[in-house]
Amino acid sequence: QVQLVESGGRLVEAGGSLRLSCVASGRDTYRINKSGWFRQAPGKERELIGYVLSGTGFTSYADAVKGRFTITRDNAKSTVFLQMNNLQPEDTAVYYCAVRTPATGDYDAWGRGTQVTVSS
Repeated sequence: QVQLVESGGRLVEAGGSLRLSCVASGRDTYRINKSGWFRQAPGKERELIGYVLSGTGFTSYADAVKGRFTITRDNAKSTVFLQMNNLQPEDTAVYYCAVRTPATGDYDAWGRGTQVTVSS
């Protein structure tokens, strides 16, 4: 089992930056092989922002955030970060982290989210 807690969300002006953190805990953190960040804006479906593979550090990003957002991880601390630069009002959403512990398949643990609001 893995529990996830996100933090770092707040109100920020357009053009500003934020760094979100996601700390994993529980007996299965050693099994985490993929960590993703998602977001859900009001009235919209949840979307994948990007993910990082624990073993290789490989990252992938959605086109909407490519070049502005960066995902990093600290495996020793079971923490994944989302650095967000040049934030825009359309980035306003609840941001969630999720992890996958099986070798393949879907994410199987989710955090409760942290609110990011970008003012124009």
